[in-house]
Amino acid sequence: MTEYSQLLKDLKNKIYHPLYLLHGEEPYYIDRVADYIEQNLLNEGEKAFNQTVLYGRDSNAITLLDTLRRYPMMSNYQLVLLKEAQAFKDLDKLESYFENPMKSTVFVLCYKYKSLDKRTRAYKLFSKGVVLESKKLYDNQVPAFIEQLAKEMKMSISGDAVQLLAEYLGNDLSKIMNEVEKLGLNLRDVKITPQHIEKYIGISKEYNVFEFIKALVQRDKSKAFRIVKYFERNPKSGEPIMVLGMLYSFFSKALVVQSARRSPYDMMSELQLRKPMADDLKVYQSNYKIQDTVRILHLLHEYDLKTKGVDFAGSEKTVLITELAYRILN
Repeated sequence: MTEYSQLLKDLKNKIYHPLYLLHGEEPYYIDRVADYIEQNLLNEGEKAFNQTVLYGRDSNAITLLDTLRRYPMMSNYQLVLLKEAQAFKDLDKLESYFENPMKSTVFVLCYKYKSLDKRTRAYKLFSKGVVLESKKLYDNQVPAFIEQLAKEMKMSISGDAVQLLAEYLGNDLSKIMNEVEKLGLNLRDVKITPQHIEKYIGISKEYNVFEFIKALVQRDKSKAFRIVKYFERNPKSGEPIMVLGMLYSFFSKALVVQSARRSPYDMMSELQLRKPMADDLKVYQSNYKIQDTVRILHLLHEYDLKTKGVDFAGSEKTVLITELAYRILN
């Protein structure tokens, strides 16, 4: 199995193979590699006759095999990309081609949001070529990803800004890429700080879901209600579905730590925790009992249903977070 960085290095060095399988839960790396091949394998004059982009849902084995077996015109290669290949139903019918692929055809299969079953014959045959499995990053790997992305874009970014982006955007790499690109377009030769992120992306260093969680952990009612009032005035900053999801992630981890009767620092690797969350969990252990956590998780389930319209007929769903905060803290 090939690493993303090595694969990109080989492509930049014009080392090409007849078969590429790009698959896995994380679409970011699949899209990056496929886009690079699509943009760089052939020059503009060669693309008209030698580049074919197909989509899994709209393709069949007969047409695809006919395309794969064509010879390039006035070029060393032809490129065939099958995008959204997870929707392609005839993969087993391509096995004869995988056994003996055309050396002049570069076939790229983009199988997104899940991995191709490694037990299948198609996977084993594809393994003769280049296989990239694109896995979701753990939350504690995201800061390093942001730093590397900024480095590639020749941007300077502070540690606090990296942490703020990582905490707020989670492990959606495509979303992170879009936001970092937005910062790059607006800021040149400037070290990016949390203030820049608040201005250009809209993530407030003071009024965000992570500070809200910290206020709940510390039982700081004044701070918690200042933040939820900010959410009410700025709905995009505190969308209930996003807030509830992050609260559930925190409190479910808190329950695991309390049940284990261990320090969260001892469980950082096991729970894929970054140090700031481990710090919050340590404080949480001293302020809440395990029965409190169970009660809060029940509340989160109740308010998740309310955001879906169960026992709630209002239109302003942000008030639900205010109500939830009151019930957690009282």
